[in-house]
Amino acid sequence: MNLTLERAKEINKDHVTEETLIIHSLNVSYAMGAMAKHFHEEPERWEAVGYLHDYDYQEFPQEHLQHTEQELLSEGVSEEDVRAIMSHGYSIVNEVEPITNMEKSLFTVDELTGIIQACARMRPNGITDLEVKSFMKKFKDKKFAAKCDRETIKKGCEMLGMEVREVAEICIDGMRSHAEEIGLLGTEH
Repeated sequence: MNLTLERAKEINKDHVTEETLIIHSLNVSYAMGAMAKHFHEEPERWEAVGYLHDYDYQEFPQEHLQHTEQELLSEGVSEEDVRAIMSHGYSIVNEVEPITNMEKSLFTVDELTGIIQACARMRPNGITDLEVKSFMKKFKDKKFAAKCDRETIKKGCEMLGMEVREVAEICIDGMRSHAEEIGLLGTEH
């Protein structure tokens, strides 16, 4: 069964209920859809994987990804998609190394979207006119969105063979087309 975004939302609805986690799931989902297009892959499937990536985080923040694999497999999510979700914890909470472009992308954009969101929230027009140049300035400022792990982002970009600014541009574009849904239209709208 091909995983759809609708199915991912159905699976997550009882497990991810906090507004901030839902927004984060959407941010990662839309960034993943954009990354899929970049790699000429199936955007909806990548979006669905992105949406599900923090399936157990709300209930088990100290045991993140320890309550994901069997649970998602039993929901009918494919082994390949579950592995992609597990791989975003590589070297942080597990040793599932990202190998495919989908896995490497998820590993990278999870933290990256947090900085994009923080940048967009500071701007009158939100993400609608956020440029990579502005993002990179904030990325280099370690005090800005300090909880977002820049080393993980850099490591992920290396795995992808891409520059941070290149991945950021793809993610910003992917998130921009959903600005209203993810609350990043800015204060001017």
